[in-house]
Amino acid sequence: MRVHLCVVGRLKGGPEKALLDDYLNRFDKTGRGLGLTLGRVQEVEAKKGGMAAEAELLRKARLAGGLWVMDERGDRVSSPEFAAALGRQRDQGTSDLTLMIGGADGLAPDLRAEADKAISFGAMVWPHMLARVMLVEQLYRAASILAGSPYHRA
Repeated sequence: MRVHLCVVGRLKGGPEKALLDDYLNRFDKTGRGLGLTLGRVQEVEAKKGGMAAEAELLRKARLAGGLWVMDERGDRVSSPEFAAALGRQRDQGTSDLTLMIGGADGLAPDLRAEADKAISFGAMVWPHMLARVMLVEQLYRAASILAGSPYHRA
């Protein structure tokens, strides 16, 4: 299953970009033997029209297949639960899964309603670029859990 990221905002150089690239590379290497590969990382510009304008861009950028959104109103899941859900999605024959992060105001309610799964990083508010890094770290952690690696020690 190819896992794609579809996100609002452009990540240029800096420590967040270095971390993002590192975890994307780790996920791709660890996931390959498990049938999980990195697909596209699609960044769309934040729009002055807010969530509705961003939702339109995100819809255009998204590939067909499963859709999970990162949203503060989503389910709070543990890393093993996230890994299990990723494994189930793959095992159900999904060829493409898009993970989506909205802009500063989040995702438009109608776009959020289209998702197969909504996941929250908890009650705290996180900077957008750190949320992206946290998501890709969880992808790598999920692949490690599915592979039986000691990376996840909980």
